[in-house]
Amino acid sequence: MPVAPAGTQALDLWLPVPHSDASQDVRDLKIESPVPYKIEKGAFGNEMLHLRPATLPTAPLTVKLTAQITRREHLNLRANAPTAKAVKEKPDPNLSRWLGPDRLVPLDAKIKQQAEEVVAKAGAKTDLEKARAIYEHVVSTVTYDKTGQGWGRGDIYYACDARRGNCTDFHAIVIGYCRAVGIPARFSIGLPLPADRGKGEIKGYHCWAEFYTKETGWVPVDASEAAKNPDKRNYFFGAHDENRVEFTRGRDVELAPKQAGPPLNYFVYPYAEADGKPLEVARTYEFADVAAK
Repeated sequence: MPVAPAGTQALDLWLPVPHSDASQDVRDLKIESPVPYKIEKGAFGNEMLHLRPATLPTAPLTVKLTAQITRREHLNLRANAPTAKAVKEKPDPNLSRWLGPDRLVPLDAKIKQQAEEVVAKAGAKTDLEKARAIYEHVVSTVTYDKTGQGWGRGDIYYACDARRGNCTDFHAIVIGYCRAVGIPARFSIGLPLPADRGKGEIKGYHCWAEFYTKETGWVPVDASEAAKNPDKRNYFFGAHDENRVEFTRGRDVELAPKQAGPPLNYFVYPYAEADGKPLEVARTYEFADVAAK
C-alpha cells in the first residue's frame, strides 16, 4: 500500500481472506504485517483482514498472506441426472438475497422480458430447465473478449448489448436472468489456477455462479469457461473444476468494518481508504503446488 497523501488522518486496508467451505480447505494461514490487524467476517460469510495503523506509515506498507489450500471439484450430478443422489448442503441464510437485484444487475421490466423470452423459446417449464435454457443462451450468444472498453464490470446491460466480455459479464446475465424468472442465483469470485501444475504468478481473477432449485440444491455453473472450452459445455452446467480458489461471495459488498465509500462491485483485490477516499493498492498473487497432507 502506498504512502497516504499528506494530511491523512486515518488509513484503512482490507484484504479478502480465503475460507474453508465444502469445496476447499484452507489451513496454515499466515499473515505478515508491520502493523496490527484483525480478521473480520462480513456479509455472506466473507472473511477479510482489516488494519488501521495507529501511526501513519512514512513508507509503503506491505502485507503478505500465505495459506495452504486444498481445492476439490464441485459437482452436482442432479443438474444432468435429476434422479441422482442429492448432496447434503447447509441451508443458505441469504437465499432471499439471491433473488434480488444488484446495482449493475437490475431486475427491471426489460431484463425480466429478456429472461422470459429465453426460457419460453426453449420450452422450459421447471426451474432446472429454465436455468439450463439461460445457460445455453449465454454460452451460445456471448463471446469471451476482453478488448475495448466496458467489459469486466458485470454490467448486465453492457453484456446484453455488447454480447462479449469476461467472466463477470457472462455471469451477470446468467445470474440476472435466473433471478428474473424466480430462481435464486449467487456470484462467487477468486483466483484461477492453471490446469498445468507447478508454480507461478496469477495475473487476474475468475468468477462463477450457482443457482438453486428445491429439487437439485445449489448447482454450479461456469458459462465463461464453457464458452472458452466448447468441449466442456455440458460439464460446466453442474460443475466447477478444481482449478480455482474462492475468496468471496456476492456483489455490492460491504466490508467489515464498513468502508466509507460505496459497496464494492465485488471483492477480490485489496481495498484501501485514506480518510474515506479510495486509495490504489498494488498486489501480486503467486501459487505453488505442494504435496497433499
